[in-house]
Amino acid sequence: MTSLIYIGLISGTSMDAIDCALVDFSDRKPYQLDFINTEIPHDLREKMLRLCEDHDSQIPLLGETDVELARQLAASVEHILDLNGLKPSQIAAIGSHGQTIRHQPQQDTSATPFTLQIGDPNTIAELTGITTVSDFRRRDLAAGGQGAPIVPAFHREIFSTAEQNRIIVNIGGMSNITLLGKIGTISGYDTGPGNVLMDIWIQEHQGHPYDKGGKWAESGKVDDALLELMLEEPYFGLPSPKSTGRELFNKRWLEGKLAEVKQQPSPQDIQATLLALTVQTISKAILNEWQEGEVIVCGGGASNHFLMKSLNNALPEFEIMPSSALGVMEDSMEAVAFAWLAWQTMMQRPVDFTQITGSAHPVIAGGIYYGGKS
Repeated sequence: MTSLIYIGLISGTSMDAIDCALVDFSDRKPYQLDFINTEIPHDLREKMLRLCEDHDSQIPLLGETDVELARQLAASVEHILDLNGLKPSQIAAIGSHGQTIRHQPQQDTSATPFTLQIGDPNTIAELTGITTVSDFRRRDLAAGGQGAPIVPAFHREIFSTAEQNRIIVNIGGMSNITLLGKIGTISGYDTGPGNVLMDIWIQEHQGHPYDKGGKWAESGKVDDALLELMLEEPYFGLPSPKSTGRELFNKRWLEGKLAEVKQQPSPQDIQATLLALTVQTISKAILNEWQEGEVIVCGGGASNHFLMKSLNNALPEFEIMPSSALGVMEDSMEAVAFAWLAWQTMMQRPVDFTQITGSAHPVIAGGIYYGGKS
């Protein structure tokens, strides 16, 4: 028989304690089985008070952006439905990753590792009428994992083969790799910056959102001294599992490295060096594991012709191809992956990230927010 016992939790306005009620609904009317009151530690209460009372904090911006992004995500769903003549009732669920705004997963150095994505799934479910699955990372983090990367689990599902080793390289803002051994092994982690630093640099110096085809980088020359300084970043030497983001690799990080160079390179040479950093960190990560196999590239970096050429030069023993050669378009890989993850959640199937993120056990990754429109 399905249990009808629930737990109710609340911390009131006073923030002095957590009220916890154990309630049985099996007789339709609530029957309180137990109730406890637990004092909130002083330090935690002070933090919560500051969040509530500091009107100059970023909380209003966080809340507003969370909903605003969700509205845009919902509009995208409605648009694709219109293009395909579909009704919301024909869609089982939406898998929405949202936008990561902070990722601090260091389980070994922090007592409170966390990851935070915005794009309110309540708003998406309400506006679209479609059940929405979201918040895919935090359960893995709670189970002791990094919470990233999690798309390698999808790579395992569609790309694994007993014939040869395969490496899936996703070059987005950050770069990450999935290592699929022909004997059935899997691992994956963020190698470091993908496009993020190159995009920052060209936006600042040429006003373009990105270096189309890598033409500006190709016009420059790699500055070996700057590249060596960049490669000294401790993150590159960390063992996996590991993950990173804009918290580390950002404009401040780049400016810090440039300040250490004795002779400032030209802007195009810096762009060339940033591309070389992406290529070297990816290729070194691969060569640390295997000496041959197939490299399948997806993400925006797959459209950077000079980056792809450089990657081919760095990995001459590997066959390098875009993911579209195996049936999944480069730009849509992650969106498809989160649709798959939503399916796993709706079917109550735990996903095994243990060899990827270092979590203690497989988890049902997402939270479900039910739709209601017809």
